[in-house]
Amino acid sequence: MARAFLALWLAIWAQAAAATGLTGTFPNIDGGTLSIESWRGHPVLVVNTASECGFTYQYEGLQKVYDTYRDRGLVVLAVPSDDFRQELDSAEAVKEFCAVNFGLDLPMTDITHVRGAKAHPFYKAVRDETGFEPSWNFNKILIGPDGKVVKTWDSRTKPESAEIRAGIEALLN
Repeated sequence: MARAFLALWLAIWAQAAAATGLTGTFPNIDGGTLSIESWRGHPVLVVNTASECGFTYQYEGLQKVYDTYRDRGLVVLAVPSDDFRQELDSAEAVKEFCAVNFGLDLPMTDITHVRGAKAHPFYKAVRDETGFEPSWNFNKILIGPDGKVVKTWDSRTKPESAEIRAGIEALLN
């Protein structure tokens, strides 16, 4: 009886958590925190990044997408990660690299785990909800204004691709 009650309670809790959308905070590369909840009502494109990757050129596309849609509510969040051993040694080095080489002014987290047992809770929640886990750097997750995953893309899909732009535009007010 207790086991059945516990299973029912867990199922109800999981439904309630899914109904509220993804939550969580990230350490901000500039200090403080970045909260997924603070962007509720806006689409958010979350991208795990790395400064020494063959896809690093996509930072330019991320900034272009952010510049194009930020006034309409889009948030682009870069999540530097060394999970694939291609990130610089410190958040300060990452921030400087991105500013000097790409002029980034989009929100960026501190260096963060995005896969496996050490993954940030946001990435664990995405994996639990969708089965998606970054398989390399510059994987993209589009979160809808309701906080739920709308679509995911791998590294090969450029941020300014027609597919990603269409997904973003469908969510903008």
